[in-house]
Amino acid sequence: MRVLAFFVLAVSSSAWAISGGPGKTCDVRVYGATGNGHTKDTASIQKAIDVCAENKGGGVVLLKSGTFLSGPISLKTNVTLFIDKDATLLGSPDREDYAKWKFAGKDTVQPLVGSVNQENITITGGGVIDGQGKVWWDYVKGVKDAGVLGTDHPRPMGLVFDHSKHIHVENITVQNAGFWQIVPYYADDVTFRNMKILAPHSPNTDAIDPFSSSNIVIDHVFSSIGDDNIAIKSGAINSPGPDAPSTNITITDCTFEEGHGLSIGSEIAGGVQHVHAERIHFKGTDQGIRIKANRDRGNDVSDISFKDIEMVDVKTAILITEYYPNKAPEGEVDAAEITRLTPKFHGITIENVHAVNSGSAGQIVGLPESPVTDLVLKNVHLEGATGLKIAYAKLKFDDVTVKAETGEGITVAKTATVTGK
Repeated sequence: MRVLAFFVLAVSSSAWAISGGPGKTCDVRVYGATGNGHTKDTASIQKAIDVCAENKGGGVVLLKSGTFLSGPISLKTNVTLFIDKDATLLGSPDREDYAKWKFAGKDTVQPLVGSVNQENITITGGGVIDGQGKVWWDYVKGVKDAGVLGTDHPRPMGLVFDHSKHIHVENITVQNAGFWQIVPYYADDVTFRNMKILAPHSPNTDAIDPFSSSNIVIDHVFSSIGDDNIAIKSGAINSPGPDAPSTNITITDCTFEEGHGLSIGSEIAGGVQHVHAERIHFKGTDQGIRIKANRDRGNDVSDISFKDIEMVDVKTAILITEYYPNKAPEGEVDAAEITRLTPKFHGITIENVHAVNSGSAGQIVGLPESPVTDLVLKNVHLEGATGLKIAYAKLKFDDVTVKAETGEGITVAKTATVTGK
């Protein structure tokens, strides 16, 4: 796997933790951790977190040189979890270690690393958080709807920041969680920077899923996983409401390889606004740019921009659909009543996008009662086996070309309007 130049590990990590970090330093070995990869260090790590949190000004919990086997741990306000470049926090493979837990109103199990109603948390150090998820992936083989919250086969997420704020995760590798890798949930002011997120060939292992969260920065992140590289969410399927939106999210200078691309949706009952993605490189993902919902899980999606995007060997370059999990209906469909869950996609700009060797240039398909509107494609050049199909939408083109190996480059249904070229 290609190693990105921007993934820079911290130097002299333990020295930083002792001399440069805030407050008290709590070495988990002082509290009984072995770091031998076999003995469970859960209680010792949690004790170190609790002691640091009780200290005025917080402190640094230090994992240095070893493999620290652990069940779920809870981070606290003003605590830095510093995982040294030679250290790994390794999730326990024993399912009984993960207690039942409520998340987004659904029954599931505790994440490996979590925070609830906490603030000023940092995770850094150059090391690894490994959920050791294969036992969970095997657990759900053949299980229907295994990727949906609330099933009778729950799996632990990797990192969950629940109703927490001022979170900073940097210079760390997060990998192999049993379910979604990282989830800010009703969180505010969260930064992910200079990270790897890895879980290739695995079910429902989204990299980062901001869920009803605001002021999120995702910068210089490499991900190769088994589902969405990014999935911005804001409410469950058939949610009765109310649901908070996800807003003010910037995604910059990222590389996505295996995965389902950069997604908004599909569960967006609270809406999504003010999302801006720039300088993203896709290599071999299933999708590139994707906005997805359906009549049972949508809301307002607006002020969205994608700029300076490169795609190579992506199966579908651009997919904007209000029929998820389908890409589009067969032929024309009847309008339905507009409800609070009707998707409303508008105010979207896709600029400076180049895709080569795609399976499909893409599809842009709205609903008859709620077409995609105010969508601008500017300096967009796509090449694929099949072209770009547009229906139930109003678009403006400015320097757009689509080259298809078979069929038309651009197909505009009579239900759609495209101006410009």
